[in-house]
Amino acid sequence: MRILGIDPGSSRIGYGLIIKEKGKETLEKYGLIEIKTPDKNQKLFDLYHAYHKLLKEVKPDRVGVENLYFYKNTKTMLEVAQARGVIILTTLLENLPVFELNPKEVKLSVTGYGLSDKKAVEKMVKKILKLPDLKAIDDTMDAIAIAITLSVLIPLDKYQTSKINRSK
Repeated sequence: MRILGIDPGSSRIGYGLIIKEKGKETLEKYGLIEIKTPDKNQKLFDLYHAYHKLLKEVKPDRVGVENLYFYKNTKTMLEVAQARGVIILTTLLENLPVFELNPKEVKLSVTGYGLSDKKAVEKMVKKILKLPDLKAIDDTMDAIAIAITLSVLIPLDKYQTSKINRSK
């Protein structure tokens, strides 16, 4: 199974693709989608095209997207929410299941403690994937952790975004 994890942001979107076969997770690809334009609408348009290209390239079977959590800055929260909307809609338009996970669930799944810091998540991602020398920025490491979490969650129904009705 090909599982894509997404850590959405307003200008930087981390992604990590793992392959799960016979109970083992293997990191296939990871990186960052960077949107550099300052124009809000152009940013969403560019995100759609970059993310759509990624989906076509990596061909995931399912996609996990991190939910929003508390933001001090309302403007940033709104921009991330818009980016999440583009990501979720693009994924659904490709007929792929989307699963929404909150940061505490991801941390709990990967480290065993829902309030772990970024360093603990990074350490456990490296340990789970048996890649002690893995170098990745926080956004990407979080996306990989989301993919790992999605690979072990059962049942998934609780996390899946509703399927879309294409008859409209």
